[in-house]
Amino acid sequence: MSFRPPETYEELIRLIHDRYDDMSKSYQKIALYLTQNPNDVAVLSVNAIGAKCGIHASSFVRYAQSLGYKGFKDLQVIFQRRLTTAAPGFDARVRALETELGGAREGEMGLLSDLVTRDVASLQELLANIDPDALASAANMIEAADTIYLVGQLRSAPVVELLRYVLTMLGKRTVLLDASGGLATHMAKVARTTDVLFLVSFRFYATEVVNVAEETAARGVPILAITDSTLSPYAKLAKVLFAVPEHEYTFSRSLAAPMCLAQAICVAVAARLQKDSAEPRIPVVTGP
Repeated sequence: MSFRPPETYEELIRLIHDRYDDMSKSYQKIALYLTQNPNDVAVLSVNAIGAKCGIHASSFVRYAQSLGYKGFKDLQVIFQRRLTTAAPGFDARVRALETELGGAREGEMGLLSDLVTRDVASLQELLANIDPDALASAANMIEAADTIYLVGQLRSAPVVELLRYVLTMLGKRTVLLDASGGLATHMAKVARTTDVLFLVSFRFYATEVVNVAEETAARGVPILAITDSTLSPYAKLAKVLFAVPEHEYTFSRSLAAPMCLAQAICVAVAARLQKDSAEPRIPVVTGP
């Protein structure tokens, strides 16, 4: 049975989200790439996109057909229309910064230059795509919460450690659901609807964090999430969700953008608590 394929970018993304959970693993990987790299999808050939994604081009064609299009080119037209009003994509930002900073370098300085360039590009992308209403809502949630429960494992752990430090210094009751002792799931069960679960989690999502989020959301506890995609397991659970796309580096994935976002949320909370929107101050631990 055929159906009318989406005619706008917003309709297409909505359809991708609606079908994501029922897709095969390869189709889910394609969906993630399409939603996280819309500018590349608009300008690259299907073979080039397939090479970047690690999936054969024919799978992209079949995926487009599963959404009602005749082929991938018809789907690509939707992304091309969007590109006329979109900000530069991540790869375009990287190329522009490389030119501005004098091009590629060799050796250890080359590695440092590449990491700095990509971090700057990811921060520019964050600033261009962040939803100001979501940022305000996140700060309001934390200000109003009795207790903030923090959870993040693997490479997300440094972000929640920073959040624990800053929010504690701001006088907020903060509980870190760490993995030590295997108690994180049990500790989360005491969270109330007047509290907030603030989670940070990226692909491949830690199983315990997903379980904590699902159980907590089922009890009506509001969730604030920083993750990598609107297709993540937290998209349907979070009251406020920030999708910060991850871009693979030569060695690892950067935390520059999520760290900056976490700090921005904390500064916004400080401004509310101190009634000073111009120059909020976050107290620091000082020595004797």
